[in-house]
Amino acid sequence: MLQKAAPGKPQLAAFGEFMLRLHCMEGRRFLQAGSYQPYYAGAEANTCVLLSRLGIPVRYITRLPENDIARAGIQELRGQGVDTSHIVYGGDKMGIYFTEQGNGIRSTRVIYDRDGSSYARLQPGVIDWNSSLAGVPAFHWSGISAAVSPGAAEVCAEALAVAREQGAMISSDFNYRTTLWKYGKHPREVMPGLLQYTKVAVADLDSAAVYFGIETDPGAALEDRFIQCSRALQEQLPQLEVLAMSFRKTQGIQHIYSGALLYKGACYFSPRHELPYVTDQIGSGDAFTGGMLYGLMTDAPPQSIIDFATACGAIKQSIPGDWALVNKAELEQFIHNGPTGRIIR
Repeated sequence: MLQKAAPGKPQLAAFGEFMLRLHCMEGRRFLQAGSYQPYYAGAEANTCVLLSRLGIPVRYITRLPENDIARAGIQELRGQGVDTSHIVYGGDKMGIYFTEQGNGIRSTRVIYDRDGSSYARLQPGVIDWNSSLAGVPAFHWSGISAAVSPGAAEVCAEALAVAREQGAMISSDFNYRTTLWKYGKHPREVMPGLLQYTKVAVADLDSAAVYFGIETDPGAALEDRFIQCSRALQEQLPQLEVLAMSFRKTQGIQHIYSGALLYKGACYFSPRHELPYVTDQIGSGDAFTGGMLYGLMTDAPPQSIIDFATACGAIKQSIPGDWALVNKAELEQFIHNGPTGRIIR
């Protein structure tokens, strides 16, 4: 499926907004917060970090201001092995988002402060896509990248055109965020066109309904709804070969996490993992995406791909922050043993 780049060269380039996340400490609500824990974040950056930790050379592309807050984040990305050499600089503001941790009773909440950020003010021509994507066999982006501003959506289109021209495999995460689409266009006016050349996709039932009007039977099992949605999406996206979804259900305070994969016409489903405790849900979808891409890029069998991706998404929920700071051995142990509180020594 994927033509390999030269050894040591990036196997995948990803594009999106890099942000600072400020998280309420000690489980407090926004109204109670006296301090915030900083993390660096961004859907595509999160996926890059996991891929790099798994041994896949990756490049991350974004636009940031030239200040020490942004530089500190870039240093952290480099510390995870991510190629940041094609980040461009300009503007005055790094996007920020604030989080309030939920629990088994109330939901986690997010407040964005991204208007006017360096990324949101991107315009076509600012990034040299021919240089940034040269020789890179895969390009990854998400719906969040296009939701921030009209200029950012136009730059996504610019990047996708060059990726297609250079023969890169296009990987798309639908990633619908209701609170981000504020510039006067419904996502259905923007996303279907941008997704047309997608070969690999990560989606969910809600985003498929918003972008394409695809409805599934709410009374059916998740596996059946996935099959219904995947068939409808293949009609909308003629180049689609791989589609993955993760599912979360709650039973009381118990979280049940699973995944599904469409791979060249056949469907595969992961085991359902019962997660006794969730530390931080944010970033779990990006870890799932990274695990799925890792499986594809290492030519794993399809059942192994979805089992590995689901393990990535599950174990990320035990880790504070947006990055899945895990290694392959830990993931394989999770696949074989499931959640465990045993001490490893």
